Amino acid sequence: MGSLMLGAFVGFLVTAILGWLFPGLGHLIGGFIGGFAAGLIAGGIGKGALAGFLAGIFGGIIIAILAIIGLVAAGAFVGGILGGLFGGLTGLFVGIIAIIFAFFGAIASTIGGLLGGLLAR
Repeated sequence: MGSLMLGAFVGFLVTAILGWLFPGLGHLIGGFIGGFAAGLIAGGIGKGALAGFLAGIFGGIIIAILAIIGLVAAGAFVGGILGGLFGGLTGLFVGIIAIIFAFFGAIASTIGGLLGGLLAR
């Protein structure tokens, strides 16, 4: 049997790399391929689907956190303390949107993990 957390981590890395290389559609395709890799490593249909889902959720949460931190830093750099406040609010808004889009990426990762777990058997 494979490792669930190792599969989720590898799936997250594959998703993040493909999403970075091909912004936009690469996030969904990367989520599917990352979920597939997670399912292969985790082994089994149930563990593969769970590993794929975790990989997709990790990606969305990390992107949301990086968006908030990046926009706060950019706002503070450009506009001082008030710019940091407005950058934080903008970052929060972008982070919420990123989490909503991460839900769709998690669905693609779960399907990929299900198929990867099916082939691992």
